Amino acid sequence: MSHSAVLDSQPTESAIDIGVNRDDRKQLAYLLSECLANSYLLYLKTQSFHWNVVGPMFYGLHNLTEKQYQDLADAIDTMAERIRAIGFMAPGSFAQFTQMASIQEEVGTPNAHDMIAQLAEGNEICAKKLRIAALAADKVEDVKTADLLTERIGQHEENVWMLKAMLA
Repeated sequence: MSHSAVLDSQPTESAIDIGVNRDDRKQLAYLLSECLANSYLLYLKTQSFHWNVVGPMFYGLHNLTEKQYQDLADAIDTMAERIRAIGFMAPGSFAQFTQMASIQEEVGTPNAHDMIAQLAEGNEICAKKLRIAALAADKVEDVKTADLLTERIGQHEENVWMLKAMLA
């Protein structure tokens, strides 16, 4: 095979037989894509706030957001790879993410209080979307997807707790 033939490879839907029918996998891929999109926008917002936070809460919030955006980066990769593993294409453009996400991007630089409130809300949105997808995965007995999503729910719930504790 020539180098140009290798470089011309194009990703497509995979015909796989893993015990979950195609229509159910397609629905899960859509729900996972929504989770991916929300996670990506939350990642971007978290990293931006990490860079731009100022004030008396700087050190604590700077460290917390760094931990959270690094965790989100790993989660984003895992979700996208799961979409591929169940046979479908993962969205990968900002246009796709903004169209699919419930989280809105932040184009300004809010104060630390508003940053924390936005991040708490974003984590709540992610937890809710992940819960919907996890229940759908359970329903069709896709235990791997359900497990992945369930673990993410717990992380977002912990993030909400930490962020809201800062606002108390």
